[in-house]
Amino acid sequence: MGLTLPEPATPRFSYVPVVVHDSTAFVSGQLPWVGRDLHALGKLGAEVSVDVGCQAARLCVLQGLAVLEQALGSLDRVDKVLKVTGFVASAPDFFEQPRVIDAASQLLVETFGDAGRHARSAVGVAALPRNVPVEIEFVFAIRS
Repeated sequence: MGLTLPEPATPRFSYVPVVVHDSTAFVSGQLPWVGRDLHALGKLGAEVSVDVGCQAARLCVLQGLAVLEQALGSLDRVDKVLKVTGFVASAPDFFEQPRVIDAASQLLVETFGDAGRHARSAVGVAALPRNVPVEIEFVFAIRS
């Protein structure tokens, strides 16, 4: 697909990016990093367009896959994407959260095929860490 995973982001607070328990990997909320910079800042429906929000969602997926690969040693261990929870910093009159998070869902299906189809929530919030427009967390079924 021509995609390159970024360098996995290092947590800046007291949490780990991935917890593996039995056959499940829980990936902490990922931000849209591009190197050491954030892709965009602000709220959808105010400073950030839907297109930029969709790009941010795709970057969150790439960052999530990067930390998952680091934890598992290989993405070949992914059996199924189980759940995606997307948070969208939204202006009060913005209601297109599902459209923004769908960019992440589409990338996961493009990457994993049928195994990339997942349950999902797209939640509008007042603010996100570091003033990013999108944050996404993931749950994966994994093979030993």
